[in-house]
This record gives sequence, C-alpha cells and structure tokens, in this order.
Amino acid sequence: MNFEEFKNTVMVSLEDICRGFYRENRGLMKIKKEDVAVRNFVSICQATLKLSNEKGFQAMSLRDLCGESGLSMGALYSYFSSKDELVLMIHEHGHKSVQKILTQFTTGVDNPAVKLQAAIRAHLYLSELMRYWFAFFFMETKNLSKKDRRIPVESELWTEKVYIDILEEGKKSGVFHVDDPVLTGSAIKALMQDWYLKRWKYTQRNIGIDQYADFVVSIIESFVLKKQSTL
Repeated sequence: MNFEEFKNTVMVSLEDICRGFYRENRGLMKIKKEDVAVRNFVSICQATLKLSNEKGFQAMSLRDLCGESGLSMGALYSYFSSKDELVLMIHEHGHKSVQKILTQFTTGVDNPAVKLQAAIRAHLYLSELMRYWFAFFFMETKNLSKKDRRIPVESELWTEKVYIDILEEGKKSGVFHVDDPVLTGSAIKALMQDWYLKRWKYTQRNIGIDQYADFVVSIIESFVLKKQSTL
C-alpha cells in the first residue's frame, strides 16, 4: 500500500470528520439542518487550524475566527461557548477519527508482520492527510484544561498499544524476535511523530511520504523480524 492507494481507500475529509461530530452531538447543536451545520463547522475547523498554524491557538481571538471563517459571532456560539470548548471539540473528535481509521487497517489481519506494516503505513499516511490536525493535537494540548489533557495522552498511549499488541502477538507466534515490545512500540510512535512534527526537515531533503514510510518499515522489520537460520 502506498500513499495514493491509502488516500483512495480512506477518502478522509474535514467534512467527514465534522459530519461524524455533528451526528454524535446532534442533540446539543442549535443548528438542526445537518448540511448547514456541517458546512459551517467545516469552516470553523478550517479557520481554527489555519490560524493556529499561523499564530497559535492562544493568540487567535474569536474575532479572528469570525473574519477567517466568514461566520458571525452569533453563528460561532451556535457550535461552542468558548475557545476552551472549541479546542476540546477538535481534539476529542479528531482523535476518535484517527483511532477509527487505524483500527480499520489492522482489524482482520492475521499475519503479525503484515499487520505491523499496515499499522505503520496507515498511521504515517493518515498524518499526511490530516497534517494540520496532527500538528494541532501536539501543539495545542497545552490549551486544554488539566482534566482534558487526558484525551491526547490516552490517544498517544492507545496508538503505542496498537504497536505493542502486534509485537507481542508476533513474539508469541514466533514471527518476531523482540525483547521489549513496550519500548519498541514507543520508539515506533516516536518515528511517526518525527514525520509530522519536523516535516520541514524531510521537505528540505526531498524525502516524500512513501520514501519515509518504506524506511520506517524496513528499519523496524530489520529489528524485530526473526532471523532465518542459514544452516
């Protein structure tokens, strides 16, 4: 699976994420017409991610958000009551969407080696499709309340556990030779983060997402795959 194939399979869009959020929270929304609500929420999310990337979420004012989204202050308050609620909404549903897609690509795969490769590629390719969301998740965790910081923390641990479980499964079946699946899973997650948090470095070196994914898969496989005896 390469990036283009992944894109064609997943078809992740901001509208899909916002529509899912609307349907899960329909009873709380003041806007009852789904298409209108989703269209406006897409504008809010796009504007928030853009402004956060340019100036930081904390420096963004609701007036800035009005200007960028094209919505009135009253329209904004139909979706959230404060910036604290907005940052929580984006974190909460964004992480759910990521987990849903990663699960989709690893469920039903019996071979641990194939499953590990699928998990690595799906995570990297998804971070490329949702580039500004992933940066937002990392950079704006500090703007969540102390209680709500559990969301990105639990999401990171959930992703690590995907790798850990696959490694333990492969170790048990004799496919992998790995002494510490937990540390190895944590190291894989760090390689994922290096792509979407320091992407400028790879852009300068003309390294694309498929090349990076191939590299990560090869280096992890060389470390965990059980060596075949030549005798």
